[in-house]
Amino acid sequence: MDPEKQRLIAAKGGRSIPPEKRSFSVDKELAAAAGRKGGMAVNPENRAFSKDLNLAKEAGRKGGLASAYPKGEG
Repeated sequence: MDPEKQRLIAAKGGRSIPPEKRSFSVDKELAAAAGRKGGMAVNPENRAFSKDLNLAKEAGRKGGLASAYPKGEG
């Protein structure tokens, strides 16, 4: 199957569930565990943040700013 067509089909599935009912929106611990598991699946030499500490710092700053304000208030 054409990769673009596959991506479009997969995106439809993701949009079919309202954000408040998505498991990671409801269970932050589950989301954190999944993120850790996904990160560990990548060889340490190939992890972007391992190669570029400035990239990691910038991502951390963006995440901190995003979490500082509830949605719609920042």
